[in-house]
Amino acid sequence: MKFLCVECDQQMTFEERQLPGDGTLAAAFRCPRCGRAVALLTNPMETQLVASLGVKIGGTTLPAQPLETVRGMVATGRDDAFADGVRGRGSGVRWSADAEDRLARVPGFVRGMVKRIYADYANDRGIAEITPAMMDRARSELGLEGM
Repeated sequence: MKFLCVECDQQMTFEERQLPGDGTLAAAFRCPRCGRAVALLTNPMETQLVASLGVKIGGTTLPAQPLETVRGMVATGRDDAFADGVRGRGSGVRWSADAEDRLARVPGFVRGMVKRIYADYANDRGIAEITPAMMDRARSELGLEGM
């Protein structure tokens, strides 16, 4: 989102951001050509929405990095979201060496989720060891063949 000066048709530059403490957000922008200013004021709900989306009010002084937005979205997840033992699940299941080798070929950014799916499948069915055959059966029963 950019603010344009109607008179000059110039992109306004970020000038100031304030967080008054009452949940609102204020940001000021100024036209570099004619000096006109405009302010943006958000209510607490809008401020929370903007913050939850990771929007940077006022932009950044650093050059954008490749895939910066995507990396930011991926990095905002909880580190332990799919770790063993979360909510008391996923523990007590052994992985065969072949199943661990197969799991190691899963891309790292989804490996924890895949491991959690198989562990939950095994726990729900009383399976003590995850094997490649069990992984194939789980994929079929859970409708994950195309993944």
